[in-house]
Amino acid sequence: MAATIEPQLLTESTQDYLKAIYELTQAGGGAATSSIADRLSVSPASVTNMVQKLAERQPPLVTYRKHYGVELTNEGRLAALRTVRRHRLIEQFLTHVLGYSWDEVHQEAERLEHAISPLFEERLAILLGEPRFDPHGDPIPDANLTLPDSCALPLYRAAPGQVVRVCRVRNDNPALLRYLDELGLRPGLRVRVISSQPVDYTLQVELVDYDKQVVLGQALGEAVMVEAI
Repeated sequence: MAATIEPQLLTESTQDYLKAIYELTQAGGGAATSSIADRLSVSPASVTNMVQKLAERQPPLVTYRKHYGVELTNEGRLAALRTVRRHRLIEQFLTHVLGYSWDEVHQEAERLEHAISPLFEERLAILLGEPRFDPHGDPIPDANLTLPDSCALPLYRAAPGQVVRVCRVRNDNPALLRYLDELGLRPGLRVRVISSQPVDYTLQVELVDYDKQVVLGQALGEAVMVEAI
């Protein structure tokens, strides 16, 4: 198992910051303090104060340069991945064992991820069969904090006429997830892009498995991630 700072040795606030920075930096580059503030619903001044403290820890958990954003150190990334692993295991447990819908699990997992012990995490992973992905298709780090390969192509970038498979939804907005559920647009579904508007990224797509066509706006085209088949 990778050597890391266990979440219970960090405050809940620190865990939340590290996870938010991890998620905001997946596309590369640093996370702007304003983006962190929006994600955590705190003031930019609070973010600046916290990231400075995280940068001054020994070992440092982040690096912070004004105007360049916040990045995780190796220790910070491992600590973030531990919390991410717990969060996504809990989401999988809530859907597959307790019958939650995929739009209900995020907030529950946000609370529970801070409470479970390393032993509970290990037993939970065994109970679930060491899952590689959560209900939204997000990759779950394994016990060594290694991430499985995951698709990275947003639906709006698929070429007209191309048939792709939905493999991930990168958005935890409950209303958006409920709407996708109504459409049947979930991981595993095959989609054919009929047309794409380059100005506003509106898509007309065919849900191949349901033999129906729908129009998707920019938010959905960006949130739904696909892979070629």
